[in-house]
Amino acid sequence: MSKFNILTVKEVRNETPNAVSILFDIPQHLQEDYTFVAGQYVNIKYQYEGKEIRRAYSICSSPNSGELRVAVKKVPNGAFSEFANTSLKVGDTLEVQTPEGRFILEPNVKAANNYAAFVAGSGITPVMSILKTVLEQEPNSTFVLVYGNRTVEETIFHKEIHDLQQKYINRLFVHFVYSQAKEEESVFGRIEKSTVNFVLNNKHKEKSFERYFLCGPENMIDTVGEILKERNVKEKQISFEIFTPNNDGNKEIEAEGTSKITVTVDDDETSFTMSKKIILLDAVLKEGIDAPYSCQGGICSSCMCRITKGSAEMKKNSILTDDEIAEGLILSCQAIVTSDELHITYDDV
Repeated sequence: MSKFNILTVKEVRNETPNAVSILFDIPQHLQEDYTFVAGQYVNIKYQYEGKEIRRAYSICSSPNSGELRVAVKKVPNGAFSEFANTSLKVGDTLEVQTPEGRFILEPNVKAANNYAAFVAGSGITPVMSILKTVLEQEPNSTFVLVYGNRTVEETIFHKEIHDLQQKYINRLFVHFVYSQAKEEESVFGRIEKSTVNFVLNNKHKEKSFERYFLCGPENMIDTVGEILKERNVKEKQISFEIFTPNNDGNKEIEAEGTSKITVTVDDDETSFTMSKKIILLDAVLKEGIDAPYSCQGGICSSCMCRITKGSAEMKKNSILTDDEIAEGLILSCQAIVTSDELHITYDDV
């Protein structure tokens, strides 16, 4: 299971007026622990108003770069994001977990694939790592990026993407989409059906894409995903990571009484009794068990565990496939226990 370590901030770089990237100094003895695959993220632990919070941030550097860099966009009343954008400085230390995540690309130097990504806002962060990896490590592959923002000024990595276009002519194709600004050689509006069709039917109609990467608000991901499926794109070809979830769609689950829970974390087993009305992860953390978690909103995979006995249902699931659920995997931050006894493990996932 991933572990937290104290890392020193090596650089804080302004990417936009409301976003910074943070470069961490990785000590020699931790280099192997912080080896990552393109698209993964790290969790950052932070004390806010006397309470521990955890936030997940995608790595935007490529594995070949020798850097561990994340991007943080400031959000209104964001406990960590406001601090990172206004107060964090070189020399500060943060508790950073080792990399994890399943929105990944493992390159093949012999591949000759076409990839496409549809991203919005800070959804560019993991895709930057992925596209740079393709360009660096798959010399015969191409990458099409469709990237939505309000304005040029709010576009994270705008200059870096432009520089990559110049460096990898005929391999990297970028279509900027702006909802509040009309710019030359860009699309005005949002990433919706007309945008997807314009890019795939007009700009790149000669290409057949091996994989699609979708990252950003859940609404955008749902829209693009449905369009791709209408085009007979297989589900296994579509990878997605939600940055902003919908606020609807939660399932109402009726559960009465209590359940005896047995939890395994790092080979340590703990048992306790909980009310079935409480979210499973909340009850686990209340017992002082050091279970992994981050967003607590069902959009990362940090709190995933496996049911080995008993049953539970998720109020919302935007991540796990039907096959994974059938194998016993569940997001504990969304889980309501439905059996009188439940055994889960965070180790075997």
